[in-house]
Amino acid sequence: MSGDVRIIGLEGIPEVHAGDDLPALIVGAARAHGIAIEGGDALVVTQKIVSKAEGRIVDLATITPSPFAQQYADAFDKDARQIEVVLGETKRIVRMQHGVLICETHHGFVCANAGVDASNVEKTGTVCLLPLDSDASARRIREAVRAALGVQVAVVVSDTFGRPWREGHVNFAIGVAGIAPLIDYAGQHDPAGYELKVTSMAVADELAAAAELVHGKLARIPVAIIRGAEYAPSEDAAVGQLIRAAEKDMFR
Repeated sequence: MSGDVRIIGLEGIPEVHAGDDLPALIVGAARAHGIAIEGGDALVVTQKIVSKAEGRIVDLATITPSPFAQQYADAFDKDARQIEVVLGETKRIVRMQHGVLICETHHGFVCANAGVDASNVEKTGTVCLLPLDSDASARRIREAVRAALGVQVAVVVSDTFGRPWREGHVNFAIGVAGIAPLIDYAGQHDPAGYELKVTSMAVADELAAAAELVHGKLARIPVAIIRGAEYAPSEDAAVGQLIRAAEKDMFR
């Protein structure tokens, strides 16, 4: 490794709609801007455009809230229809305080509002849901890029989560393909000769967070190419490897 990592924001991707060929849009934008996607690059793609392409948009006008959703919404000045959508995406409510719902999704992610989001959605009165299977989404993008360009890349689907004990939000990996999401350093030795026992780095999360530096929230750059980052290629990668098992979770 050279020690240099480059993050390239991919501009020129239009508003994405249900049924759009997202890999073709990514490859087309790269070609239009003279950017060569190279073997070993990591493509970090925001969840929002993946969900839009997959039709994971809900019109709130079609939702009838349950009594629980209505009661919660009335107590905290929320939209009861959106609360009902959140509940539908929730496997377990982890915390419900101060008008904030922290949920475990059916994927196993723990995040606010089960990942349901009304920002950066084209039509007012609609909300965006997480992809049904973000790993499958990442694999489809990776396979299509390989077919179009003949190169092997890693793909990370990212989303923005809050963090316990710290202010501010960070992008996390919610889907991976072609990349082991963890790098395990256990058994290796540091420069002083100390053997590392449990050190494991969440490289997929690190790539997702790094990509946000060019994604931005308002910049309309939903794809970043990260070049030069160290990761272990993997053909059977799964983002579930990043989710701590319940028996090891000290905070459940």
